[in-house]
Amino acid sequence: MESRKLGTNGLEVSALGFGAMGLSFPNAPTKEENIQLLRWAVELGITFFDTAQGYGENELLVGEALEPLRDKVIIATKFGLKNGDVRQGLDSRPENIRAVAEASLKRLRTDVIDLFYQHRFDPNIPIEDVAGAVKDLIQQGKVKYFGLSEANAETIRKAHTVLPVTALQSEYSMFYREPEHEIIPVLEELGIGFVPFSPLGKGFLTGTVGADVELDKTDVRSMSPRFSKENREVNQVLVDLVISIGKEKNASPAQIALAWLLTQKPWIVPIPGTSKLQRLQENIGATIVSLTIDELNSINAALAAINVVGERYPAHIQAATGRK
Repeated sequence: MESRKLGTNGLEVSALGFGAMGLSFPNAPTKEENIQLLRWAVELGITFFDTAQGYGENELLVGEALEPLRDKVIIATKFGLKNGDVRQGLDSRPENIRAVAEASLKRLRTDVIDLFYQHRFDPNIPIEDVAGAVKDLIQQGKVKYFGLSEANAETIRKAHTVLPVTALQSEYSMFYREPEHEIIPVLEELGIGFVPFSPLGKGFLTGTVGADVELDKTDVRSMSPRFSKENREVNQVLVDLVISIGKEKNASPAQIALAWLLTQKPWIVPIPGTSKLQRLQENIGATIVSLTIDELNSINAALAAINVVGERYPAHIQAATGRK
């Protein structure tokens, strides 16, 4: 797989990463199966793995799986949640950042965190103080690169004046294009890489979550207004578009959704997650799907005519984290 540079500070990763959060969801495969899947991902060319303090036992899983392959991979994790629990609110005090870093190093079985993101902006702590705390960790050799997640343009600029921001992680896909308005231009201006999470629209763009599908109560998407039966029915027009493009390109809907992201900018590295080898192989296949500039422009014109309905998160999550 080809590699891409995230930012201008020297971080190079595979063109497609792996979002490991879903491996810790209810009804996930066994630990042994997850470890095997993560190791298969490395064999198939993925070098970039994403986890977080706030993903339950996920760091422990990623650490155990990748320990024998540590010299081949880049591991990103996150700080900034109180006790690692989004329901308890945010905590980016410098002393907490340091404590989280030490705990994450142990859970990940490593002596350095490659990319350390602030999970969400904490309005109680100046972003300059956050960047300063991570800068200290970099000087101590415990962290290599600094990242932000779902930060706005002003926050990105302020942080970048204290410590170069290597990458921003935020939701971005055909299903959620908000970053195109302000965020992507700022990233391009400052030389910051972009790591889209939920690049397949939390599975919606695969064409497998139509309005006729009943979501289990343990499925986190069941809480999302965007995934209500009524909204999925309205948003099906987007899936139909992706399916039609896939037929023209002899590719699956998921591969088209990922190829669309990869074609946007050479410094965009999506991190789809999966618990199945078949889906992993399918996702990786997106890296060889070629979209011309004319095809990209045609797709974007079609997307502009589609109005996606439904908020991303329920009200209580929006209140706790400021996300919409």
